[in-house]
Amino acid sequence: MLVISETMKYGQREGVKVALAPLVTDWPIILGAFLLVSTFRELDLFLGILALAGGCYLFHLGWENLRAQPLDLPERTTRPSSLLKGITANFLNPNPYIFWASVGTPIMMRSLENSPFHVVAFLLPFYFFIVFSKILIAFIVQNMKHFLATRGYVYTLKILGIALILLGFMFARDAHHYMSRALGG
Repeated sequence: MLVISETMKYGQREGVKVALAPLVTDWPIILGAFLLVSTFRELDLFLGILALAGGCYLFHLGWENLRAQPLDLPERTTRPSSLLKGITANFLNPNPYIFWASVGTPIMMRSLENSPFHVVAFLLPFYFFIVFSKILIAFIVQNMKHFLATRGYVYTLKILGIALILLGFMFARDAHHYMSRALGG
């Protein structure tokens, strides 16, 4: 949703920046997952705090979209900071942490037992398809550029804003679930 939103607001280049965010954010998450998997058994409190922060950030992004107005592209002077938004959204999303701690890291550890090539053979297609699919979405949305000055654009951003807020509520629900488990309630 953030790829679509940033592409619609600022153009294809900014949507591609959001799509590239996992290439920046996942490496520290993967390294952290290796450490956590080998050190800690209980991640629920950490994931709960992360999900709560992510939910708050999604509420913020959704609220921005709800306030959207039709674009007059030649007069746009604000700096979009799309890569930073994508990086922030990824770091505050508990799903990469859950994936790398529970699925990705064990796969890589088993692959590493065979050879480093097996790790690369896992990571390259994984990131190619994640990033490529998001870039493809940005290209498709960019081809709808004429749409950016219409009321339909504003309604679309508002719908995306509502979707981001709903996703924020899902993150808040997940935060409650994780924290309840961590605190024994």
